Amino acid sequence: MQSISPVFSSATDKDKKYSPPWADLSIIGIAGSSGSGKTSVAMEIVKSLNLPWVVILVMDSFYKSLTPEEHARAHANDYDFDCPESLDFDVLVQTLRDLKQGKKADIPVYSFAKHQREPQTTTLYSPHVIILEGILALHDPRIMELLDVKIFVEADMDICLGRRIMRDVRERGRDIEGIIKQWFTYVKPSYKKYVEPQRAVSDLIIPRGIENRTAIDMVVKHIQGNLEEKSEKHSAELTRLGLLASEEKLSPNVVVMHETPQFIGMNTILQDPATEQVDFVFYFDRLAALLIEKALDVTNYIPKEVHTPHDNSYQGLNQAGTVSAVAILRGGSCLETALKRTIPDCITGRVLIQTNEKNEEPELHYLKLPPGIEEHENVMLLDPQMSSGGAALMAVRVLIDHGVREERIVFVTCAAGKIGLKRLSAVYPNVRVVVGRIEEEREPRWIEKRYFGC
Repeated sequence: MQSISPVFSSATDKDKKYSPPWADLSIIGIAGSSGSGKTSVAMEIVKSLNLPWVVILVMDSFYKSLTPEEHARAHANDYDFDCPESLDFDVLVQTLRDLKQGKKADIPVYSFAKHQREPQTTTLYSPHVIILEGILALHDPRIMELLDVKIFVEADMDICLGRRIMRDVRERGRDIEGIIKQWFTYVKPSYKKYVEPQRAVSDLIIPRGIENRTAIDMVVKHIQGNLEEKSEKHSAELTRLGLLASEEKLSPNVVVMHETPQFIGMNTILQDPATEQVDFVFYFDRLAALLIEKALDVTNYIPKEVHTPHDNSYQGLNQAGTVSAVAILRGGSCLETALKRTIPDCITGRVLIQTNEKNEEPELHYLKLPPGIEEHENVMLLDPQMSSGGAALMAVRVLIDHGVREERIVFVTCAAGKIGLKRLSAVYPNVRVVVGRIEEEREPRWIEKRYFGC
């Protein structure tokens, strides 16, 4: 089905753009000799921040896969892993650029036992801060342009050698003789040639690693200030989008359920505080099923001819492709019973978005989408109640970042505030919305509490 263009507005498309909190993320680069304590410093920063959106990205993941000849040399401890040529900087730079733009990235998994990249990758999406840790984290000029803070960790080379021996024996299955041979043949010369020069381009030099609490606290406070600034900017943008959307008419892509006597009767039961929970669940599931059925009306179909048992020809319709659904937790789970009754084999995913009570900013805490969701013909986004539209904007952005085309998304909600609806359709005009009723602005979320009884 063709989506309908939204009502014309004097505001430009650029004015209506939504940027999530993880766009333009902060990247901290930590370089230093092998065994200098880079990983310990990175982990101490993460521990001190105590936030779910800070990720350590280890440069070791971007080692190049070796040829059979290079593989044999590596097992004989005769291959230089400490020179820039051993790392795939092109892939690393593109990964950082994608993450900086708020996109998802597939991080390679490197096996030190096999000296090869594994077939599987690790998906990374929506970090607010990345700590890039590696001996050459400050080497490539393209990476330097992306870094917000550049750190060099230094330690006595004899201490570094001792730490490397312990790590490679315990974690990588190496023998001590081979480790020492590689250290003096490759590691120490590469330190002088490639690693130590990074000291001069760093913003902060941390001697003694995690023992240097003053330096680590400086980094932590800088990151905290940066995150607070971005949070304030995001909240201000949501407010601006709300004011912009309030001037527009409701988009034709928003379908409000017709208020039949049956529909009004069910809403009456649901909003009556005296309704028992078992009755609330029963009538909510009935109402939700009507919403899912209406949502199916705006998904895509293709013609199909069938022959009836009496050999008559019937010109019918079939779903154009796979229809999947993503529930915005926890409220979206309320709609899943109705979803399964309407589409029994529907593929489902989960996204947990919660509003921070301090600044009213939506926060992405968890994400698990169906495999191949970008190929699905339509994706229903389920949330029983939408107030300001902040979580809805974020959820739609998540789907788009994972390859789902805007016009294939159908947002399904039982109740929504008018400004929230306008804000969603102003930013994403091709998203179709099915809503049960339009409620008072900023009404507290209560449906999932009644449905689950807590």
